[in-house]
Parts: sequence; structure tokens; C-alpha cells
Amino acid sequence: MTRFFINLLSVLFLGAVVAVAGVLYVFYQFGRGLPDYRFLADYQPPVMTRIYAGDGRLVAEYAVEKRVFVPLDAMSKRVVTAFLSAEDKAFYTHKGVDFMGVARAMLINLRNYGSNHRPMGASTITQQVAKNFLLSSEASFDRKIKEAILAFRIERTFTKNRILELYLNEIYLGFGSYGVTAAAMNYFNKSLDELSIAETAFLAALPKAPNNYNPLRSPDAARERRDWVIGRMAEDGHITEEEATAARAEPLLVRDRSATEFVKGGENFVEDVRRELLQRYGEGALYRGGLQVRTTLDPELQVKAEKALRAGLIAYDRRHGWRGPITRILGGAGWASRLAEVPRPVGLLEEWDLAVVLGTDGAGADIGLGGGTGGVIPLSELRWARPWLPEQHLGPAVKTVGDVLKVGDVIAVQRLDLDEKGVRLPAGTYGLRQLPQIEGALVALDPHTGRVLAMVGGFAYGRSEFNRASQALRQPGSAFKPFVYLAALDNGYTPSSVMLDAPFVVDQGPGLPKWKPQNYGHDFLGPTTLRVGIEKSRNLMTVRLAQAVGMDKVADYAERFGVVERLPRMLSMSLGAGETTVLRLTGAYAMLVNGGKRILPTLIDRIQDRTGHTIYRHDVRNCERCRETFWTGQAMPEIPDEREQITDPMSAYQMVSILQGVVQHGTGRKVAEVGKPLAGKTGTSNDSNDAWFVGFSPDLAVGVFVGFDEPRSLGDKETGGAVAAPIFRDFMMEALAGHPATPFRIPPGMRLVRVDHNSGRPAGFGDRDVIIEAFKPDSIPDTSTVGGEGEGEAPVSTGDPSGGRDLPEAGGLY
Repeated sequence: MTRFFINLLSVLFLGAVVAVAGVLYVFYQFGRGLPDYRFLADYQPPVMTRIYAGDGRLVAEYAVEKRVFVPLDAMSKRVVTAFLSAEDKAFYTHKGVDFMGVARAMLINLRNYGSNHRPMGASTITQQVAKNFLLSSEASFDRKIKEAILAFRIERTFTKNRILELYLNEIYLGFGSYGVTAAAMNYFNKSLDELSIAETAFLAALPKAPNNYNPLRSPDAARERRDWVIGRMAEDGHITEEEATAARAEPLLVRDRSATEFVKGGENFVEDVRRELLQRYGEGALYRGGLQVRTTLDPELQVKAEKALRAGLIAYDRRHGWRGPITRILGGAGWASRLAEVPRPVGLLEEWDLAVVLGTDGAGADIGLGGGTGGVIPLSELRWARPWLPEQHLGPAVKTVGDVLKVGDVIAVQRLDLDEKGVRLPAGTYGLRQLPQIEGALVALDPHTGRVLAMVGGFAYGRSEFNRASQALRQPGSAFKPFVYLAALDNGYTPSSVMLDAPFVVDQGPGLPKWKPQNYGHDFLGPTTLRVGIEKSRNLMTVRLAQAVGMDKVADYAERFGVVERLPRMLSMSLGAGETTVLRLTGAYAMLVNGGKRILPTLIDRIQDRTGHTIYRHDVRNCERCRETFWTGQAMPEIPDEREQITDPMSAYQMVSILQGVVQHGTGRKVAEVGKPLAGKTGTSNDSNDAWFVGFSPDLAVGVFVGFDEPRSLGDKETGGAVAAPIFRDFMMEALAGHPATPFRIPPGMRLVRVDHNSGRPAGFGDRDVIIEAFKPDSIPDTSTVGGEGEGEAPVSTGDPSGGRDLPEAGGLY
């Protein structure tokens, strides 16, 4: 018997030695060449870059893996315990592999052998970290051994909390969500600490197979798995039975995050921000670096800008007639299915629907819409739809519905509640719509800081991603003239200085034709003040003034104000023949109204890295006292104004005052309907290829451009005042609503004198067209003989508008 026990012990010992040797061999064989797990100590997972509007709302996200990294100690305790209950209840006690769990899983799998039950796994959280970070998802025995070896090594090197933190931030949970924080936002639009027990349990139910528990495709399976996790949480003592019962009764509802959190619109703005980030930091930082970008976007102004630009482009398009239906289908029985097969045109606005004409009569057209519903387009809503003829003019007036629509026409329509006079229309009334061919852009920015508050790059981003506000180089036409006149004001001229408005011819050299610029109306005013020259946008005066001042100086001002990088020294450039962008020109106008201070238009206020460290700030001024947490009676901090003065502030104000006259008396009179202090300038290039209006209130600069992508004439009389100015007006009407009528700020030392509007001479008694003109102290006109004491006598002004100084004259004239 003793010998038997000795032999048995020997066999057991040898078996143990062989087993240990086998284990050591396995560890040696499979442990060679395993990935280096020590990099997990400093591992930073790919994190999404998030773009915020100026008011803090989310605008866009960029990521390879949509993840928000949150430290473990900042996570809700309930979230942590839910994942432990669902995935690894012994996490804090095992050494990387849960042998009891493995044995339990083997027994359960043996019992379920041959059934439809999914084999039960026993991977610990540590093993899942090893698989997710270091190995593939290959289902093989080799991978499981390597996973276990790495799990032991990871447990010896890192704390449990670090392992759990990596797991909760790395795990894929479906819906494009990497990590629990992103999943909470994408499924429920909530932060981790806002989740209910049921919502937390659902997230904890996902790691095994997120696609199998998709709440939209497999709601029953998702709810069953969620309830199982709730039971485990109650079993482990993390919640009470009452809480578990209430959580199981809670419906599983997924909230559309994009519809509730993201700012709508501003696609061109955001795309420009993305390009700037890509250029500044590279693709890795943009899509994996977790940048937090606070932009200058004002969502409310952006909506108003998009609305105004689209309305203006549609208004222009309607003036140029109807181009016909989108397509045609059979209008009889089965029309609804045939209409459903018509693809929605790219760029069609959300509020527009596709419809098919089912019948016409004297009152209007009967239409069918998606879903089999119907409506009516009254004849009054078709009056605008005159045919556009090849000769570039409108066809005959619309008298019947048949002049515009035929049965089977597929068209764009919009539901109408009120007519143009505000009278309520019958239910089911629609208006005919048409996608405009014309394009345009609008930029609104803060003239004191350069912060771009709104940017619209075209009619619809879906139709074209090209940003006409920042990428399109177009001729500004007369919108460039203020910088010619500003150069003159800085070089001795006054707003009342006189320049000849008469034919002007320049010999361009041997073999070249003579250059003969013309005024828009082909008329001449003779000797005219600079103010009236700008207000009425006189080309001949501008060319004469540019030659008198010198194109070198004009080009210097254009480059100094950022209109262009380099302006050719040719007289034609004074009429806006150079090319610029809406963003550049609007920024240049902003420097007029801010007193001649240099600003740099920007879309970004601040950029922070994944740790919250600020790596870029547009406003680089140092203000230590601005960082005080509490106010304890200390004086307000003084922030230095470090903006460069690029022109005389008095000259800048004179130009603002003249541009205010453009709105009050000149080519921009439509803008005066806003009823608040506004200034600006129209611009129209040769053949009316480009139409502009750029202007400002004291605290908001706005530029509008309208033109075809392939430049061609907008049509007869389609100038900046007719096409772009109404868009500017409509936007300013909305943007300034509710704001006080702030006057333009006058720099110290400026002298204001009553003058005759047309002649620029000091006003006398009986003069009717009198304005307040701004003069520098050394250029005040002589008013000594104006306003005499004699009763009943109207004094005659002998004041010299030029202040008696010798000014350069234009030469080379014929």
C-alpha cells in the first residue's frame, strides 16, 4: 500500500512537473514577440475634434473614431458598476484571468451543447483591453492564450483603475461610438451623469455584440439584454429591487442627437474651419487629436444670413422667368409611386417638396405630393413664371395655368399659409418654386475684432461645397472706389473737394487702343465734389482722382487694407478691375468703420488640445486681471488696444460719412429702408457680371456678392443696387432688429460744418439741400461770410471747399 502511494505521488509529481513545464512552454512559445504592452502607460486614444459656435453650442465633429476621453474618477459611479456587473464582477480581485469564471463558462457551455444558445465567454476586462489594444479579434485558441499572457503582464504593470479607464474609453458600443461618453451622447444625447439606470444598463449591455442589440433594428433583443444587465446590477447590490423593477418598465428610446444638439446651417463656415485646422495642425491632430475649437459663429445671425441670401437669389431668378419643370412623368393612376422614384434635386431646400401636376383649370393647378397627398397652386402664384427666351428677356405675361404647367410636370413647391398681403390662404395652397442658377455669398463680421459672425458661401451647400465668400475671386467694381477716395482724403483732399466729371481718355501706348472709361449712365456732371462722386458712383471722377493721387498710393491702400495682396499699377484697377473675395473686401470696409485700425478676419477664437491647454488664441492681448474669479471691489481691467493704425481716423470717418451718403442719397438708397445708421457702397463690374453691396452699421460689417459661377451678365439694370443691396437690406433689417439706432462714432478733433450737398460750400440761409460735412481741423472751409446778420438776406457762401490748399491735379487727359 505504501509503495502504491509512493508511486501515485511520483506520478502526480511528474504530472505536475510536466504540466508546469507545459504551461511554461506555452508561455514561452506564445509569449515571444507579443506586442509591447508598456505603451499603455502613456496611451492616448484617438479622440474626436469638436467645433463649437460662439455661444458654446456644438457645430461639428471630426474623427476616425468618435470618442470623448473621460478619466475614470470623472465618470459616474453607476456607469462603472454597471459595466463591472455585465462584464467582469470579479475585476478587482482576479489577476488578469478569472479562473472561476472560465470554469463556470465551460460548465454552462457543456450544458448548452447542441442548443441554440450562444457560447458563453469568460474574458475579463483586462483580457478585453489586451485584445482591443494589442491583438486582433480573430476567434482562435492561439489568440486566447496570447490574450491571457498579456492580461497577466498588464495586471502586473498597471493599476486596476488605469485598466478600467482604458477599457471604458476604448470599447466600441455601436452607433459609431467609441467609449461610454460618446455612446451616451449618440444614443441618448446625455452626459454620463445624466443617464438613468435603464440607459446605463443598456450601454453596459452593448460590448458583447453592439450590432445585435441595435435598438432601432432589434428592439426586443436590445431590451432583453438591457433587462439582464439590470438584474445583474441588482444581484450585485448596486441598485435595489425597486429600482430594478422601475428600470425594466422604462421604454428604450433613442434620441436623435443631431436634431437636438448640433447647430444647423453654417456648412461653408465649418468647412473653412476644418481646412484651417488641417493646414495648421495636420490630419492626425484634426481627426485623432481631440482638439476643442471655439469658433466665432453666431448661429442666429447665420440663420438670418442664409435666409436673406437665398431670398435675394430667388428674387433675382424669378425676375428672369421660368425654365420649365424638373422632369415629366405620367400623371394618371399610380402617379404617387412614379413620383417617389424621381430623385430629389441636389440643393432643394428643406421646406420645398416635389410634386406632380395632376390637372389644370382656370383657377389653378391640382398637384400630387409625396405620400399621396394633394394640393393646389393658384394662378396668382404662377404670374411670375413667364418663359425666359433665348434673346435674354421675358416672354409674354402668364394668363392661364397652361401657359406654365402641363399634366405630368414634376415641379418644386412650397406650402403657403399667407399671401403677399398677409391674407390667410386655404389649406393645401402651394407656390411654384425653382432652383436658381445664380449664386452668391454673404459675410458678416465684427469690425472691431475681425470675428466672422456669419458666412454663407452659396445658395445651398449640398449643391456645391465651393465657398464663394472666401474662395471665389471676383471683380468688386465700384465697391473698390472708397479706397481710391480714402487715399485722396489722406493726401489733402476733403469730401467737398471738386473733381471734374467729364470724358477721360488715356493713351495706352504704341499699337494699343486709347482707353475711354465711361460712367454707368454715359452722362457727365462736370465739376463735382468727392462726396457726390462716391454717392453717384462716377467712374470718370474716380479715374481722374486716382491719376491725381497716383496709382502707387491707391495700390498701397488696397494692399494695406487687405483688399488684394498686390494691385497692378494700372488706372483700370481704380474702378475695381482687380479681383478679391467677399471676406477680404468686407474686412477692408470694417477697418473704415472701426477708425482705421487693422483687423484680421478670423473664424476661430480659441483652440485647446485634448488636455484643455490653449494652443491658439486669436486675441493675444495680455490681461492678467481678466482672470479674476471673483469681484471684490477691484477696478475694471484695462485691456490695451494693440491694433495697428493704418490710416488717419479722421480720414476714415470722412469716408464713413460719405458712404452713409450713398445710403441716404446715392446708389444704395434701398438700404435706407432699415431705418438705422448704415453706410456702404454698391459695386457692379463690367457687363454686370458681378453685383456687390458692402457696408456696415457702427458695430457690424456685411458684404454681399451675387454672380454666376461661370461669369456672365446678370442682365440689363441688374446692378449692385438692384441685386445685392436688397439682400444687405433684408439681412440688416433682421440682424439689427431690437438694437438701438447707434450713430457712427466721431473721432476727437473732427469738425462738423453745414454745407450745401451738391457744391460742398458752407450753407447759407435759404439753402435747402444741406448736410453736415466732416472736416479735419486744418481743412475747414472759410465760413466768415456765411450767415450774416442782415435781416431777410440770404448770405452767399464764398468758402473754398478745398480749404485753400493746392491739390494734385490729374494729368494726361484729352
